[in-house]
Amino acid sequence: MGAVTGVLGCQFAFVAEVTRLGAGPCHTRAVRWTLAEIAAATGGRLRGDGANTIDGVTQDSRDVRPGMLFVPLVAERDGHDFIDGAVARGAAAYLTARGPSAIDVAAVEVPDTQTALTALARKARHRLGEVPVVGITGSVGKTTTKDLLAAVLGRDRRVWASTRSFNNEIGVPITLLSTPDDTEALVVEMGSRGPGHIAELCRTARPTMGVITTVGLSHTSELGSLAAVVSAKRELVEGLPAAADGGVAFLNAGVPEVAAMAQGTEARVVTFGDGGDVSARNLKLDDDLTPRFVLHSPNGEIDVALGARGVHSVDNALAAAAVGLELGVSLEDVVAGLATPALSPLRMEVARTAEGARLLNDCYNANPLSMRAALRALAALPAERRIAVLGTMAELGDFEAAEHAAIGSLTGKLGVEVIAVDAPGYASGGGTVIETEGIDEALAALRDLGGLSVGDAVLVKGSRVAGLERLAARLISAADD
Repeated sequence: MGAVTGVLGCQFAFVAEVTRLGAGPCHTRAVRWTLAEIAAATGGRLRGDGANTIDGVTQDSRDVRPGMLFVPLVAERDGHDFIDGAVARGAAAYLTARGPSAIDVAAVEVPDTQTALTALARKARHRLGEVPVVGITGSVGKTTTKDLLAAVLGRDRRVWASTRSFNNEIGVPITLLSTPDDTEALVVEMGSRGPGHIAELCRTARPTMGVITTVGLSHTSELGSLAAVVSAKRELVEGLPAAADGGVAFLNAGVPEVAAMAQGTEARVVTFGDGGDVSARNLKLDDDLTPRFVLHSPNGEIDVALGARGVHSVDNALAAAAVGLELGVSLEDVVAGLATPALSPLRMEVARTAEGARLLNDCYNANPLSMRAALRALAALPAERRIAVLGTMAELGDFEAAEHAAIGSLTGKLGVEVIAVDAPGYASGGGTVIETEGIDEALAALRDLGGLSVGDAVLVKGSRVAGLERLAARLISAADD
């Protein structure tokens, strides 16, 4: 995992590397903990001077900076094996479930480091007091909505947000523990791979507001059905405070399964999207896939030029606008934030190949909803020929074969040629599909199609396991040579 970064009217790696974002002031005010406080929060046994302080937390030894606390977790590899490396990089202390190392650095002994990380994060949340905490979940659009909302709220206050897709039992605690004490709003992305996951994240982050972007088939290898996906996402609104205590649920009115979640929460409900309280009118898409629309809301109407590409980004923008307006951001500042977000990488990025073809790089991840949206975005690009280089849509379980076939069928209807990389299922849908094994063979297939030219548009998309960012990088680097 990468370095701990976030948004606080700006984006930065924990205490350094400040880059301005939006109109708000940039801060590098560190969150400091004494070792005694860490031991008390985790129920651990302190080995060292309790008055000593740390000013950052990470679970990745590669991201350690001087003065940080290293938390070795046990997953595919045991993080305890990297304590020496973390200390060499300047870690001021570490948690351990193995007992103290021979290294002469302070340690806090705990029965389980993951449990201790969660406990420490809950203490960090307690420190925030009445600061609004906005949780965001959904089958697609979580990260883009988080980025857009951070930009909107960052116009008039100090905001912290999850970096990239830090949205699980590790990423959410790290986000909380990296939140500076003077933060005025916190945006937390929440993901789910099974029943109870989001409910547990809510017990840690205690969101006061929650956004559900949409629902569809994702992680069904673990969840099993669309109904189970809906139930998992609904855990966010079920975990919100009641309306009388300030709880607000923001639901996509254009998705029936999401709109129905209004019956599962005691929070006040605000809707966005088609037919919602906050909606888009007169939507137009330019040749660079930039949406322009009139934002309609109870606060009035205003023109928006969105800084995220594709029609499917509009609902994400409406969700961010709805939360911003609820928290008192002016319409003008909402528009300015939506126009200038700092977006996470590998999502609807537009570049050029060496031959001048337009490249739509959307390879961060893929499920049926996001794949359909990306293909329709490709079809909307002005081009003489459209090609999609597609990797597998992973973690669909029993739905995998049918969903891959359905995407193959859609490409045929859209007139998109497909190069499938280690993903034979698309060919069964009846479109024009060339099956390849590996990135080199996929690039060769592109050459066999006559190569790319100025009049072409190519989409690169697949689940993380496909690793298609390497293919996109080679197409882009060839343009830079």
